[in-house]
Amino acid sequence: MTSRVGKPDTPADVELRECLDAGRTFVMVAGAGSGKTTSLVKALDHIGKSRGAKLRRSGQKIACITYTDIAKDEIWRDVGNDPLFHVSTIHSFLWSLVAPFQNDVREWTLRRIEARIVELEETAASFGPRTQARTREKNREDILRYQAYLDPVARVRRFTYGTGSDYPEGILGHDDILRMGAALIGERSLLRSLFARKYPVVFVDESQDTNPEVVDALIAVHRQEGERFCLGFFGDPMQKIYTSGYGAIPCEPGWTQITKPENFRCPTSVLEVLNRIRADGDGLVQIPGREAVTGTARIFVLPADGFRSARLRSVRRWLSEANGDPLWLDDGSDGDVRVLVIVHRMAALRLGFGNLYAAMNDRAPSSLKDGFLDGTSWAVRPFLDYLLPLADAVDTDDGFGVVSLLKTNCPRMAREAVAGTTPAALLTELRTQVRILADMLSETGDASVGDVVRFVHETRLRNLDERFLPYLAGSGNGANAEGNDEVAAMAAYFNCPAKQLRGYRTYIEDESPFATHQGIKGAEFERVLVVLDDGEGRHNQFSYEKLFGIVPPSRTDEQNAAEGKETVFDRTRRLFYVCCSRAVRDLAIVLFSADVALAEWKVRERGFFPEDCVHVLEGDPNE
Repeated sequence: MTSRVGKPDTPADVELRECLDAGRTFVMVAGAGSGKTTSLVKALDHIGKSRGAKLRRSGQKIACITYTDIAKDEIWRDVGNDPLFHVSTIHSFLWSLVAPFQNDVREWTLRRIEARIVELEETAASFGPRTQARTREKNREDILRYQAYLDPVARVRRFTYGTGSDYPEGILGHDDILRMGAALIGERSLLRSLFARKYPVVFVDESQDTNPEVVDALIAVHRQEGERFCLGFFGDPMQKIYTSGYGAIPCEPGWTQITKPENFRCPTSVLEVLNRIRADGDGLVQIPGREAVTGTARIFVLPADGFRSARLRSVRRWLSEANGDPLWLDDGSDGDVRVLVIVHRMAALRLGFGNLYAAMNDRAPSSLKDGFLDGTSWAVRPFLDYLLPLADAVDTDDGFGVVSLLKTNCPRMAREAVAGTTPAALLTELRTQVRILADMLSETGDASVGDVVRFVHETRLRNLDERFLPYLAGSGNGANAEGNDEVAAMAAYFNCPAKQLRGYRTYIEDESPFATHQGIKGAEFERVLVVLDDGEGRHNQFSYEKLFGIVPPSRTDEQNAAEGKETVFDRTRRLFYVCCSRAVRDLAIVLFSADVALAEWKVRERGFFPEDCVHVLEGDPNE
């Protein structure tokens, strides 16, 4: 176990141990900077010490499921790689449960395909006279493609789990695993019993962002198995940033809700801002968890004009002088400055992926746009996870890295595929193909994203997500794509220079001072500069001007609020809370607005920041 286990207990940690000793299911609400992961790891350690020997004798394990591979690896290291603990992502965990039931998997997959055909047929029936020919053609091709899947899927001998779906080959992707795992657990009482018998204790990390169907499936296990199955949810509803997440987990009869209000990260000035933001949400009041540090928290209201980059630089100069801190001007790691933007055209242009940004932001539906902002979109994951790392390994003559990536991702390297081939000839062919791939993705390459995707598909260097398939015939024509946002966005995406993916990766993987609002949950930085710019964002899911009252709510906003549905205010407040809570020392907010005087008045009226911490910087930003 790591040093987290040795950290002093908070009242929440003591209460959590009492729940575990009593076998009670619990929901821990832990605000930003509270040390949620520390509480989780301490809880795992307690179970290991108090019940580990008995669990091992029974062949049982403690499961801890989390949202990302990064979080999984962090927790796995914290528990010392002890096999008593099964730490995995949600997708991997669900697959480990359902994989032995291959007939059930086959039946579910066939039902899924048939349901998709019905959905597409209903969409076709709703087309009107203004529906574009390209949209109609794509719909028809999708229906034929899914219909052609039915016979091959019925004959699949064994299904496997991959990044993207390839139904005829028996490969199920991330989205399928979530749907199928939750459905089979919900439908099969025997599976629920086997689940609880193997994993009598299950912790769910980042529960607010966990898929609702998965949460409901876990609760179904608890309802059936009772005290034989202990569930523990760790999360913070105020940090729910994915629209698909569950949000607040309601406590059922007999459950315990534990609140962890300490904040060990932020200075008192920032903590006061966080509590004012949170007061409009669930009202949790956070308290300092460390020796009091004052720090700074300011907001700047600036004109939304053509000098945004220069104005940001002027704010950083102002902060450097006011704080006597030259590191505010440092873009390197020493400065530990993070500029948080909801979407940032300036950063895209500076880092060389302007076309890519425009393709996946300006015309894209939220299903593509949201995932592009944090690097989770199915359209970009193959490049971030595999193709760019593979090209890097080729460029650095890392033969071991190349082979390792191919073994993990290339279907031609699978054991059943290699059988009956000449391994030496296969490796020679693959060596040539990955060299071509590296050239296509190089800084000097002239290939488009579509060229690379088609090459990968034709050479089977990877099984692509089945959502790519309708776009493989050609790069698409923007004019013909009008009338369907996804078709238009994918056409533009496929036409982008493939080399721009490198600048995009730099952005996503935190190798520049810029980061997206959605991409930094869990991280912390000494100096945080949050850019609020609705005009540049063009994103209807969030509106900071609505949050501050600068822009009135729409009729839809008012209707959603009246019906108790989630509103743009709820989403924006949570995202703002996440951004502000990253600051370890200094926080600065920059709000760009077309009406500076109105914005300043509304910011002061909103009261998130003290009066003397609201600043207006107009005039020439270069002076």
